[in-house]
Amino acid sequence: MPPPRTQGTALRQQLAELRGPDVPAKALDARALAALAANPGCARRAILDGAGVDKTALASALGSPSAFGQSQFALTRGNAFEAKVKADGGAELLRLVHEKLDRSAEPPADARVPDLTASGPQGRTARTELELREATAHPGAWTLLDHPMLALDVAGSPAYLEPDAVVVHPDGTWTVVEIKSFPLLDGSADPAKVGAAARQAAVYVLALEEVAARLASEESPAPRVRHRVLLVCPRDFSNLPAASAVDIRKQRAVTARQLARLTRIEDIADALPEGTCFSPELPVEELTAAVESVPATYAPECLSACELAFHCRARSREEGAVTTLGRPVRAELGGLTTVEEVLAAARGEAGDPGDPAVAALRRAAALRAEALEAACR
Repeated sequence: MPPPRTQGTALRQQLAELRGPDVPAKALDARALAALAANPGCARRAILDGAGVDKTALASALGSPSAFGQSQFALTRGNAFEAKVKADGGAELLRLVHEKLDRSAEPPADARVPDLTASGPQGRTARTELELREATAHPGAWTLLDHPMLALDVAGSPAYLEPDAVVVHPDGTWTVVEIKSFPLLDGSADPAKVGAAARQAAVYVLALEEVAARLASEESPAPRVRHRVLLVCPRDFSNLPAASAVDIRKQRAVTARQLARLTRIEDIADALPEGTCFSPELPVEELTAAVESVPATYAPECLSACELAFHCRARSREEGAVTTLGRPVRAELGGLTTVEEVLAAARGEAGDPGDPAVAALRRAAALRAEALEAACR
């Protein structure tokens, strides 16, 4: 099976120049894609992720270092837990899949765990697709794909993704498995963390659906990718695995819609000034100018999802942009884009009185003045 469509040579060279000489591309993972899909209007994040720029290093070079990320201890603990879940050919993992998602099937025994080793991401993607085809063509058995490699086209640029596991059921359907180190306490976990895991899983489901579509033929329909994924976490405060089935249909629909709205990387790259480069090795003034040449769409939600959030927030505050107040406030203010414009409209110094946003601001200002006057009596 041929590998997925790749970027043209000219675009690859252009993106490499944006990273800087001899700087390797940073892989775009599912977490980054989920964050990108949550803010599809941000051309800055789109071009930096598309070019494979290390945004953590970039933020530090700009003087606004990122403040989030897993500690080394958390990474070590997570890797140890994943190894425990997948021990003995994934026996415990497959037992959880059977228990939570497919009780009607025969219990897993002697499951296939194919070797997915290959050269480079394109080779691993092709090998994964081959093994998925092989497993689907021989129903009746369980197959566990440990860290498969999937490709998803994002704004004209291929992103290579590596889920924790994909399970092929005896009926030929596919399930995404997410293994996390945060605990399930009394059968439930932190909703915010579960939501983040669901958004990542939705990205994997979309990539698997592209693979399934390529495997379809006149003789056999496309394999079905299940929209209930398995989330595996430690039970309570132990290191014993527990699992929960998570329906990600909503997250999948939102992510697909948002990714489809992303401006194509080529369009953003072609609009950049000649010689633009985002290498952290550049002088701060030159690097800042390069970053500012690409428009950003900042919102407070970026603080938990993007390494450049502190830099973009500082710039938004300097400009007095109302986006710093949140998307709901921004939506209510219509064409008023700065705090200065909002205050001027509220004072009656600017703005169209027929504009609902301006009228609401002036009414609010009048009520505030009345309240203050009454309080001073």
